[in-house]
Amino acid sequence: MTEDLSNIYPLSKTKVVRGSRRLAREKVLQILFAYMLSKSDLETIISHSVDREFNFGDEVEEILKDKILKPEEVFELEADIPIKWSSGDLNFLKNLIEKVLISSMDTDERIKGMSNNWELERINLIDRILIHIARAEFQYFEEIPPKVTINEIIDIAKKYSTNKSGYFVNGVLDALFIKLKNEELIIKKGRGLIEK
Repeated sequence: MTEDLSNIYPLSKTKVVRGSRRLAREKVLQILFAYMLSKSDLETIISHSVDREFNFGDEVEEILKDKILKPEEVFELEADIPIKWSSGDLNFLKNLIEKVLISSMDTDERIKGMSNNWELERINLIDRILIHIARAEFQYFEEIPPKVTINEIIDIAKKYSTNKSGYFVNGVLDALFIKLKNEELIIKKGRGLIEK
């Protein structure tokens, strides 16, 4: 039996998306982007992004009746889809945010060192955040293979950033991974995680 979510998600009615690590990474990007731009309370941003409660009121049906939607309104409709998070995916999301913030100053210094002729402020904020996410996964999530991290981050960069972001992020992540590995800061355990 499907839970009735129409009061919380009035535009969605019945659709529910299951949370995943990919979706968690995307939410971490969105949360950190909002946090860095707004400097709002992080817990409020996390709560809003993860719980997404909309209160449009009873007039929604009347407003949408016979209306052609603008592109930004379509995005808002798509955002009104509840995500059913497992406790594991939700813990991964929150832990990833924490580890990104812990390592952010060091990661920025590393990005500066690897991106010759580019000031940190000139690098697209989305790309910087994605590099931060990858660095946190490399160093603090020993169960995630580095190749999985790199592939996921590149795919997210292609979805949310510029046409050239995938190439840029890939180049920085390859160099960052080698540097962290040489410094013995990457410890991966388990079958298939240890590169020879």
